[in-house]
Amino acid sequence: MIGLLFAAALVMGCVTSLFVTPFVRRLAQHVGMLDVAGERRMHEDPKPRIGGIAVYLGFAFALFSTVGFALHSTPIFHDPEEIHSFLGLLFGGTLILGIGIWDDVMGMRPRNKLIAQIVVALVSMIYGFIVPGFNNPFDHNPNTNWIAFPTWVAVPLTLVWYLGMMNAINFIDGLDGLLSGITAISAASLFIIAMQHGHSVVALVLAALIGATLGFLPYNFNPAKIILGDSGALFIGYVFATVSIMGVAKSAIAISLLIPVIVLALPILDTAATIVRRTRAGRSITDADRGHFHHQLVFKYGLNVRQAVLLIYVVCVILGAAALAISGSFHAPTHLAGIY
Repeated sequence: MIGLLFAAALVMGCVTSLFVTPFVRRLAQHVGMLDVAGERRMHEDPKPRIGGIAVYLGFAFALFSTVGFALHSTPIFHDPEEIHSFLGLLFGGTLILGIGIWDDVMGMRPRNKLIAQIVVALVSMIYGFIVPGFNNPFDHNPNTNWIAFPTWVAVPLTLVWYLGMMNAINFIDGLDGLLSGITAISAASLFIIAMQHGHSVVALVLAALIGATLGFLPYNFNPAKIILGDSGALFIGYVFATVSIMGVAKSAIAISLLIPVIVLALPILDTAATIVRRTRAGRSITDADRGHFHHQLVFKYGLNVRQAVLLIYVVCVILGAAALAISGSFHAPTHLAGIY
């Protein structure tokens, strides 16, 4: 029954996103929400840039529909804390979507956008999304390998995690279809890991995200009819950051922070390289350029956009497979064991 619930979330997310994207595209064209060519973008013609709304609608509709059914027929929530976390994720996701829409429509100064992201991260921490600790990879005893963080470490680390993930995902959104495809592949890898370790709530959220991005991808793949914009990139980054914390907080074996770092290694490493590159050049880290990995595939190695995107998809599949292999080595500490 739970398997059917996950399938329903994926299908509903996909169908909803597939259905609403043309309307979102029409709205963007009607009110002039268009993304012009620039240092980060590869398209020559202006593109509607609020595609994140379509992904969010598919994601939210899938979750609300399936959770309403699950509450009556499937024991997907094992305690009130999981319902609290689920609602917190939706609330935080809605907040960051709103910030992204504001940036897409009105434009925000980088400092103000960073402050807004910090506020959303703090709100999420109030809901309990705080990195509690990690597994010691050198200690194979499940009773002793859990290392808990004190609050003065956990809070700033969680803030860095949220800001890093949201901006890493935002930076990678530079080619048609790149981010939506990476999201679907990475979320699928994390979904399988969550399923293997019995983390049903995280799996349900990821199933909805997979469906929503797959439904959006036909309109976003090169040549794109619409792009995600900051609304979509920040929302996706927020969801990845939050489900990772949900996994660590609830069951250390489900999605240790190391696992999403491996799955999303490409955008994370690209962001780190971007910071170093722009700092060395004496530029602000928020200044756009074409030094990203995906840009280099096009400008330096001569691939076209589709070839570059498909190659990156393959890399993401390999990283996902590596994360699946590594996830089997994590063991839950005694205080987290037996939850399921």
